Amino acid sequence: MKKVFLGIGALFLLFVAGLVVLMTVDFNRLNKEAYYVHVTSDGDLEEYKLDSGEIMKMYWYELPAYDKNGEEQTLKFSAQKNLRHDAYLKLYVKKETEVTSYDEVKFHELPTKVQEQFKK
Repeated sequence: MKKVFLGIGALFLLFVAGLVVLMTVDFNRLNKEAYYVHVTSDGDLEEYKLDSGEIMKMYWYELPAYDKNGEEQTLKFSAQKNLRHDAYLKLYVKKETEVTSYDEVKFHELPTKVQEQFKK
């Protein structure tokens, strides 16, 4: 009987730990390459209609992006709102060109080689 309760307790702890991991880990950012962009213009607006009749807006950006070593690559990504001009973004990229997520960062948070690229 004691072993049964220990087994049930261990399974419960594993279940709770699994839930905590699923709720706190952002898999869109996990093990992705980081690239940095400087937003200087509005995105290209794309509107589409859902089956419910609601109109959704998507803003597309195609910007030069730099990795931590200052190497340039043009990346295309979307946002659900028009991004703020003069914002610096950290893009999370998989498979070299697929942007899965982004965060806004301050200029001083950029790697030194990326800062040099944006000062040109």
